[in-house]
Amino acid sequence: MAGIVKKGDTVRVHYTGKLEDGKEFDSSLKRQPLQFEVGAGSVIKGFEDAVVGLKQGEKKSVRIPPEEAYGSYDENLLVEMPKTSLPEGVVPEVGMRLQIENQQGQALPVVVTDILDGSIKLDANHPLAGKTLLFDLEAVEIL
Repeated sequence: MAGIVKKGDTVRVHYTGKLEDGKEFDSSLKRQPLQFEVGAGSVIKGFEDAVVGLKQGEKKSVRIPPEEAYGSYDENLLVEMPKTSLPEGVVPEVGMRLQIENQQGQALPVVVTDILDGSIKLDANHPLAGKTLLFDLEAVEIL
């Protein structure tokens, strides 16, 4: 008998994630299903909540608002830094992904948004921050 996904279960889920305009940003269909423990916080809250109650083999489509995904877009995460702070040989381009260290020494992924004379502008928001996400889910297996 097929079980029902509950908090504490380890599950394997196939998914396809899209933005509201229909643009796909990620899918597990051409690779192994995503495996995670429900309730452990290793995936976004809305995704985790959506799999609870699914039966093994069941499919579901969900809409996840920013608050249950990657949060709102935060203007405070836009920073400007001197080009001299870049590692030697790195030539910044708009759209380039870099990693910088925050004050606590943690690596922070950023995207170059603008290049000025002596500095560059960076965006440290998650690329999906402020976006409503649409997921097609399939509970492949409850382990």
